[in-house]
Amino acid sequence: MIEINTKAQDKVLVDERQLLNFPRGILGFENFHSFALLDSSQAPFYWLQSLDVKEIAFVLIDPTIFRPDYRLHLEEEEAKEVGLPAYPHENGLLFAIVTIPENQARMTANLLGPLVINRQTKTGGQFINNDSQYKTRHFILEELENFRTKTC
Repeated sequence: MIEINTKAQDKVLVDERQLLNFPRGILGFENFHSFALLDSSQAPFYWLQSLDVKEIAFVLIDPTIFRPDYRLHLEEEEAKEVGLPAYPHENGLLFAIVTIPENQARMTANLLGPLVINRQTKTGGQFINNDSQYKTRHFILEELENFRTKTC
């Protein structure tokens, strides 16, 4: 276990299995490569916390929770960047970065630039989804409601 400084909880102990490497960083934060994936106190969210700068942390969600039809198609070369032979793959985790404004009912998720993490090698990357139906701001609660309406 190691102690890290976090934006949400000050200092926390994390298991080394929670430590991740993003070789290319994250868009806009390309110089930051070391992160920890932390559970949030509010499911189904997670924190992606920079190990270098405590103030750099991202709220994440699995996009299939509010958009079950969401698909990311990675080229073979992109999948190899995170050490996967192909994507989707059983060792791949998929997350969208969440933006939470003051009015939390208007929180959005970036489905255009999802994160893929290889749970075995602990390597992650952000990729652009070339499917034109996805954007950088999908309203999570609206998408959930739309899905419920379609299935009822």
